[in-house]
Amino acid sequence: MKIDSHTKGEPSLQTLQGTLERVTYQNEENGYTVARIVPEGKSYEITAVGTLAGINVGESLQLRGVWTSHPRYGRQFEVSAYSVELPATVSGIRKYLGSGLIKGIGPVTAKRIVQAFGLETLDIIETDIERLRDIAGVGPKRAAMIADAWEEQKQIKEVMVFLQSHGVSTGLAVKIYKHYGEAAINVVRSAPYQLARDIYGIGFRTADKIARNIGIEVDAPERVQAGLRYALGTFSDDGHCYADREALLAAAAELLDTTVETCREQLDALVEQEDVIDVETDGTYSHSAIYLPPFFFAEQGVASKIQRLQTHPRDRLRLFREVDWDRAFDWLENQQPIQLAPEQRTAIRMALTQPVSILTGGPGTGKSTIMGSLITLARAKGRTVLLAAPTGRAAKRLSETTELPARTIHRLLEFKPGPGTSFLRDRDNPLDTDLVIVDEASMIDILLMNHLLKAIEAGTHLLLVGDVDQLPSVGPGNVLKDIIDSGTVPVTRLETIFRQSEASTIVVNAHRINQGQPPILTSAAEDFFFFGQPDPQRAASLLIDIVARRIPAKFGYDPGDDIQVLSPMHRGVCGVSALNSQLQTRLNPTKSGDSILHHGARNFRVGDRVMQIRNDYDRQIFNGDMGQVNTIDLEDRLVTVDFEGKYVGYEVSQLDELVHAYAVSIHKSQGSEFTAVVIPILTQHYVMLQRNLLYTAITRARELVVLVGDRRAIAIAVGNNRIAHRNTDLAARLVEKA
Repeated sequence: MKIDSHTKGEPSLQTLQGTLERVTYQNEENGYTVARIVPEGKSYEITAVGTLAGINVGESLQLRGVWTSHPRYGRQFEVSAYSVELPATVSGIRKYLGSGLIKGIGPVTAKRIVQAFGLETLDIIETDIERLRDIAGVGPKRAAMIADAWEEQKQIKEVMVFLQSHGVSTGLAVKIYKHYGEAAINVVRSAPYQLARDIYGIGFRTADKIARNIGIEVDAPERVQAGLRYALGTFSDDGHCYADREALLAAAAELLDTTVETCREQLDALVEQEDVIDVETDGTYSHSAIYLPPFFFAEQGVASKIQRLQTHPRDRLRLFREVDWDRAFDWLENQQPIQLAPEQRTAIRMALTQPVSILTGGPGTGKSTIMGSLITLARAKGRTVLLAAPTGRAAKRLSETTELPARTIHRLLEFKPGPGTSFLRDRDNPLDTDLVIVDEASMIDILLMNHLLKAIEAGTHLLLVGDVDQLPSVGPGNVLKDIIDSGTVPVTRLETIFRQSEASTIVVNAHRINQGQPPILTSAAEDFFFFGQPDPQRAASLLIDIVARRIPAKFGYDPGDDIQVLSPMHRGVCGVSALNSQLQTRLNPTKSGDSILHHGARNFRVGDRVMQIRNDYDRQIFNGDMGQVNTIDLEDRLVTVDFEGKYVGYEVSQLDELVHAYAVSIHKSQGSEFTAVVIPILTQHYVMLQRNLLYTAITRARELVVLVGDRRAIAIAVGNNRIAHRNTDLAARLVEKA
C-alpha cells in the first residue's frame, strides 16, 4: 500500500488493490456502493464505500481513497477514484466468469473452466476458444455463445475505459455500447447530451458530467439547451403538461449554474427551432406556457376530438333516443335482481344518449352495476360494446365484473412495437363498435387519452368511468378531473353506497376519509384494523409480522398472492425499499440450491414478486405491471418473469427496469385491487400525507385493510386536502371549443 503526496492538512490518499467479493448495497440513482473487497495477498475482507456503480464480482479493483471509521459499521475505505482490471488470480477469475458477465458461463461452468485452465483461462478464451469444448457442458453452440459474449465484452471494455476516464460507470458503459454499438465513443464525443434522450438510466446530470469532462463549456449553447429540455422534462415527470416560462428559466439556471438571461437566450432558440412550444395562456393571470411538443399537441387533440364526438351528426346509438325508458328499466330489473337507484338510471340513460359522458364515484357506489346494465341494454338492441382499462390488473377486474372480455388500452388500440409509440388503431383505422367503456379513467394521462380518442370514430359513444377523488395519473395531465371541471361533458357523480353492505368498514371509511372525517377504528370491525406503533423501526417489524404471520393465521390469506403492502414513500424504514428487503427475506428466504441473481444491491430469486417500472413498448410490458420471477438462468444471466401468463425475459442490462413488489408505493398501486392491503402510516411520511393518497390506498383493498403506525399521521392525512396543482390547460381548451 503506497502513500500519495497530498495537500497539507488533508487526509493522505492511499491506493488499495483487491478483488471484489460482493456488493452489499448499491444506490442505483447515484451509484453509491458498499462493497466487500479482499485486498491483494490477504485472506480477509474489508469494506469499501463510494461511487462504484457497474463493478462486477471477481474483478480486480484499484481503489484510491482514505480510511475512515464509521460509528456503526466500523473501519471503511472511502473511495474517491477507482479503476477496473481483469482478475489475475484463480479465485478472481472463477468469480468473474461465474458472475454471469459472460453470457453462456454461470458459476458451475466457470468452476469447471478454471479448474481445467487455471490462470490461463482468460488467455484461452481470448485466443483458443475451441479448447472450451473439452469442458463438460460446453458444446459447439455454447462455445460460440461464449466467444461472441467475450468479443462483445472486449468492445464494451474499450468503451468502458474511455467512459470511465470521464466518470461513467461500467453499468452505464454497457448500456451505451448496446445502444450505439461501435459508434458509441463517437456519439459520446460529438453529442454527449444525446445519451440522456436515447438511453434509459442516463439522465441529464450523467450526460452533463461526460460533456464537461470532454471540454464543453458551462454556457455552451448545446449544454444550456439540453439543460432546458431536462428541466422541462422534470415538470412533466411531476405531472405537468407545461411549465411557466419564468419558473422553467429559474429551474434551468439553478441546474446549470448559470444566469437566467443565458437560459432565456437559449430557450428562445429552442422555440425558434420548434423543439419546444411557447403558448400565451390565460389563467388567473396571462403567462407564457412552455410545452414539450407531444404534450401540447395531445392537449389540443383531446379537446378537439371530444368536441368532434359531441357535435358530429352520426350516432351509432341513435335508437336509444326514442326508447321508453320506464319500460326499459322495468325490463332490465327483470333481467337482474337489482333495484336501480335514480342516479344509476340517470347514468345509464346518459351513456346511451350522449356521445361522451363520465361516471364517477367512490367504492361501493354502483359503478360496476351501471356498466353491467349498459352492456345488457346495448346487446339487447344488437349493439356492440368494447371494454378497456389502463392497466392489466384493472382490465382483468373489469372483465371479472362484467363477464365480458376487457383489454388494456394499449391492447385495445393494438400497440405496434418499434421505435416511438404507435398504434394500429387510429383515425385511419378506428375501432368498429357502438360503445366504448373505459374504467379507471383517473389513471389515463394526456398522451394515452389522445391516442384513445384518435381511435374512436364519430358516432361511437364513449363512457369514462373512474373515481376522480383518487390520485391523478402517473403521467402528465389530470384528464378526468379537467374534463369534469370544464363542464362541457355530462357527468353523473354517485354518492350513495350500494356495494357490499353499508356495514363494510372499508367502504364506509373510504367515504369518511374522502369527506374529511376520521376513519372508524374499532375492534368490532371485521375488515378494517389499526395497529398503533408510532416508532418507525418497531412499526416496520410489526408490519412484517402482520403480513407474514398474523393475517394468514386469522384469515387464511396467502402473503405471496393475496396481501399487498402499500407505503406512502420510498425512503425510510417503513418505505418501499426497506420493507421490500425485509419482506423478501421473510416471505421468500434463500434455500439451499436456489438460483440467485445479484444485480447491484438487489437479489432476484425464483418466486419473488416484482414490478416493471418503465414502459417497454417493444415487449408490451408497462410501468406498474406486476409479476413473479419464474426462472433464473445463471449461465445465460437471464431472469424470466410471469406477468399473469405472459412470460418475459430480462437480461442483466434490463434488470434496472424491474424492482421487488412485496411493497409498492401507493402511487404505483393505482388501478390495482388486492384481497388485503397493509399500509404503514407514520408522521415521518409527513410530506406525502394527503387525503387522496390515503383514500387511494384504502380503496385498493377488496376484503381487508390494516393500518400500522400513528393516529396522528392518519389525522394529518385526512385533514390535508391540498391536492398538488398540475399545469394543464385542457379544461380551458374544452371550454373554448364548446
